[in-house]
Amino acid sequence: MPTSDHAVPSHRAGGSEPPRRGRSRGTGARRRRPRRPLRTALLVVLAMAVLGTAGLGWVYLKLDRNVDTFDTDGVSKNRPAADASKGENALVIGSDARTNGNNALGGGERDDVGRSDTALLLHVYADHRHAVAVSIPRDTLVTIPPCRRPDGSWTKTQRNAMFNAAYSVGNAPEGNPACTQNTVENLTGLRVDHTVVMDFKGFAALTDVVGGVTVCLPKDVYERDLNPHRATRGKRLFSKGRQAVSGEKALDYVRIRHGMGDGSDIGRIKRQQAFMASLFTKVKSEGLTPTKLLPLADAATKSLTVDPGLGTVEKLVSFAVSLKDIDLHNTKFVTIPWRYQGSRVAIVEPDASELWAALRADRTVDGEDAGATKGGTASARPPGARADTPAKNVDVAVYNGTTTEGLAARAASTLTQHGFTVTRTANASAQDHSTTVVEFDPRFEAQARQVAGLFPGAEFTAVPGAGITVVLGRNYTAPGAGAQAPNAVPPSVANSTRSADDDPCSDLTFGSGG
Repeated sequence: MPTSDHAVPSHRAGGSEPPRRGRSRGTGARRRRPRRPLRTALLVVLAMAVLGTAGLGWVYLKLDRNVDTFDTDGVSKNRPAADASKGENALVIGSDARTNGNNALGGGERDDVGRSDTALLLHVYADHRHAVAVSIPRDTLVTIPPCRRPDGSWTKTQRNAMFNAAYSVGNAPEGNPACTQNTVENLTGLRVDHTVVMDFKGFAALTDVVGGVTVCLPKDVYERDLNPHRATRGKRLFSKGRQAVSGEKALDYVRIRHGMGDGSDIGRIKRQQAFMASLFTKVKSEGLTPTKLLPLADAATKSLTVDPGLGTVEKLVSFAVSLKDIDLHNTKFVTIPWRYQGSRVAIVEPDASELWAALRADRTVDGEDAGATKGGTASARPPGARADTPAKNVDVAVYNGTTTEGLAARAASTLTQHGFTVTRTANASAQDHSTTVVEFDPRFEAQARQVAGLFPGAEFTAVPGAGITVVLGRNYTAPGAGAQAPNAVPPSVANSTRSADDDPCSDLTFGSGG
């Protein structure tokens, strides 16, 4: 396994992070079974919100029995700082694990290892009128930080690993959502406030309840397109063009990969984004009566596993109510900046870091500042700062670990603007660092978290006696260093955005590189 570019040892690399106390049973797995498709997770909370406002409070008791939570013992202690003045981030995972009857829909063995088929990070802006969902391809090469196995031990940092491998850490049939959450936080520098996992059966049932979803196919699709191991092409599953799908057929639509374009996950993500947009449009235009919502909510809650913060119907409804003012045009779908690296997907920098910085600053894809609260008051605190741990009088040393001249000085300017005192800027002993590293003495952990919040994707490493030191890697681009405005979404993302009100047949090209 490749080692870190930085010579200083890391407690992450040693995998010695202690377990945390959680409220759920188990040692890193969920209390029940694993789950699947994220595509309708927002519809779930919408359904329960409408049920609540319809006066069907008696339904809560029934639905509460359905809600499962996963064990938070596996959530890392080294997390990005929370900032109540900014928007919320919800990680939504589609699990293709085969337990609890899901193998009948997805193939595979009943006791197969839990795997994540799809994942996106939903950022709900502080104004509660905008949202963006960022898809992360399952084949993306990332760093998987230390994660807790079911037996309570912790893994070592895995570099250059496939993103969906995080969900399989520990080889448990129910998967490891906490590890995927840790990986997303490490990748983005954004704190994940909530995590939701959904399975095959739940997705199929939900699309049945809404009466089908309009989709678009660029070509006829046959059984072998869904299962490339078939000897013959089999029967035709879909005809070319616009059509409505539901149940198992909807599941087949969002899962087809090998028979479309170059067989990568990129084309499938485009179809999944179009599917979610079409679903939201239907619900918004037609509405759902309590008669339809009860079976929808019942099916959904039986197929969801959530973090304890969403572990009751009341909490789910509260989250749903916070989304009610977001219209279709302001609901955006994007994919993390990417390019092919052999048969895998590599993250494009500095575009990805610019995207995470824009979300942290509540800057929309359209360039708007959506950082105002619902009452209209803009946030006064900078990204990464916390009200309870002010940055005043915090000393930081900055070293340039790249060949880009002047990067340490520009990073120092950013730190100074956010209240930190920069005591030294210099070149690092080596200029081949790919990833920024924030090192800190354990005594200064709270302040170091603030520093790390200004460097999305940075590694967060405890080094006794180190004070607070930032070693800049190639994944850092200082705000204002380029031609675009500080905290702006990069053009590579803005130019490939789908809105929820777009036509489901638009932008369904497959396999074009980023």
